[in-house]
Amino acid sequence: MKRLLIIGIGAGDPDHLTIQAAKAIAATDVFFVIGKGEEKDDLIRLRRDLIEEHGRPPYRIVEGRDPERDRTADAYAEAVEDWRTRRAALYERMIDDSLADGETGAFLVWGDPGVYDSTLAILERLPFPFEVVPGISAVSALTARHRTTLTSVARPVHITTGRRLAEEGPTADDMVVMLDARCAFSGLDDFHIYWGAYLGTDDEILVEGPVGEVGDRIRELRAEARARKGWIMDTYLLRRRA
Repeated sequence: MKRLLIIGIGAGDPDHLTIQAAKAIAATDVFFVIGKGEEKDDLIRLRRDLIEEHGRPPYRIVEGRDPERDRTADAYAEAVEDWRTRRAALYERMIDDSLADGETGAFLVWGDPGVYDSTLAILERLPFPFEVVPGISAVSALTARHRTTLTSVARPVHITTGRRLAEEGPTADDMVVMLDARCAFSGLDDFHIYWGAYLGTDDEILVEGPVGEVGDRIRELRAEARARKGWIMDTYLLRRRA
């Protein structure tokens, strides 16, 4: 039987790798790496560095190109479903072609695979059993770097997206927002924001303060960083001010 591991590798700092994750990498025969184009080659390089440091030869690295996703479609959910279907087909071909019975294959996933990632949802469609190794999430890295807590006493926290925040407005007193290309925090002046981009990497950027005071600065930094690198990965915590 083919064995698959989904290994959380942390938010970007190589030291985020847990002992369990390092052992899982050492036990892997084939690493499946999905490329996202030249502008994100540094993400592939970090994965290769972790494999080189913790893997046990002879191992193999199999690369595939991530299917393009229509980010302009009005039907967002349908566009994501189409992309996941094509990615599942890619994963199945890679596993069938490159992983022999009795071998262990692995996908190295940023952050924690169980917090905010599509890998598990895609692999659930395939006829292969898999195990999950948790990792340090971007949310954990964000709160640690800002020296704050994710939750407040007797208050829930809501994890959402920039798209949903823009459409629905604030849905809780404490919110973690992912994938906010629109800077949907604009105008939420009764909130304090803890923002971070490229968490755990040499390019890390951190901003914290009342939205009304630091919102413009975040938008400027985000635009500059995206123009410089060609991509950006950021997240933030919004907390309603007392």
